[in-house]
Amino acid sequence: MRTTTRFLLSSLLVLPLGVTAVHAQSALSSLGQPSTSAVGDVSSSANYHVYVFTRGGTRYIQVNDASGAVRGAFAVTAYKAVGLPIGSDASRLATPDEPLPAPAVTTGETVYTDNSVQVFVAPQPNGTMQLMLAPGDCKNPAECSSHGP
Repeated sequence: MRTTTRFLLSSLLVLPLGVTAVHAQSALSSLGQPSTSAVGDVSSSANYHVYVFTRGGTRYIQVNDASGAVRGAFAVTAYKAVGLPIGSDASRLATPDEPLPAPAVTTGETVYTDNSVQVFVAPQPNGTMQLMLAPGDCKNPAECSSHGP
């Protein structure tokens, strides 16, 4: 009887942990996919979809355009922010740690903001987009992501 009770109690304690781990893994495996139903859209713009994934202290921020096409993604830790090789604009991802020259057109919109970072998208005349990740308190994302630390 005690063995059965212990088994049931152990199962009740371990089961939720397993479900959480499976959900986190399935959410992270959606990174880079056009449809990321595993996590909710946190975009501040109706023109874009932004999805945030977290694993091992790293936040992954993915930006899709209105049609769902992946434009780019960033990895953010407490020490560094870098662009990931994901999306059609992967070569146009700027961060303070990986700066790019200011784009031809710097007008656009902030698509995501949290306590520490913001993501700004500037559509370019040739149909590409420059995605800029800047500190949350930055007033000009093009300037904050166009020069290094």
